Amino acid sequence: MSVTVPGTAPRSELADTVLERLVTTYRAAADPERAAQMRAYMKDIAPFLGLASPVRRDLSRAVLAGTPRPDETDCTAIALRCWELPEREYAYFAVDYLRRHVRRCSSDFLPVARHLVTTRSWWDTVDLLAAHVVGGLVAADPELRTAMDEWIEDENLWVARTALLHQLRYKSATDPERLFAYCVRQSGHPDFFLRKAIGWCLREYAKTDPEAVRAFVERERWRLAPLSVREALKNL
Repeated sequence: MSVTVPGTAPRSELADTVLERLVTTYRAAADPERAAQMRAYMKDIAPFLGLASPVRRDLSRAVLAGTPRPDETDCTAIALRCWELPEREYAYFAVDYLRRHVRRCSSDFLPVARHLVTTRSWWDTVDLLAAHVVGGLVAADPELRTAMDEWIEDENLWVARTALLHQLRYKSATDPERLFAYCVRQSGHPDFFLRKAIGWCLREYAKTDPEAVRAFVERERWRLAPLSVREALKNL
């Protein structure tokens, strides 16, 4: 598959079917009162339909019942078309769908993932895309590690956060040298979300190699933000 122009959804009959079912099913279950509460909680990042997570997942299973497995074009079309819809639950559906089918996507999907990360960005979608989608792509194609080396330098904080978090689920397969280098690279960033991400990825790797994390934090404590240190050492 050739690299899809980010933001341009390719033609897909499966996407047509899924989106038609999705919009009909989700809108029929909308809860305006809950939607207002969810929008306020999420800092007005987007409008909501008001679907609680368990309800949304049940509805999603109904939407996908009987549909075939997608290929990469289908995944791209479904994700991009969901991202075009205003209510946030459609983005959640897309993220869940990609998590389930990331192994059906090649390294060519990375520009699409970046588009999702950088469009209407907030932690609720970015973190799952980082750990489950981008992380899955890089695990399947180690050559994409060079792209992560570029992303950690990116001026867009959500792209840099994705680079920090993409190894979150790797456990013993984590590249600690790269992980620690990324943390050092962004250690001076003033934004809460990057400082938090540094602590989070270190805390997660500490479950695999606590001594390596403890040694890194002690060595680099002078440059790490207090938030990053607290998060990294929380369970040690």
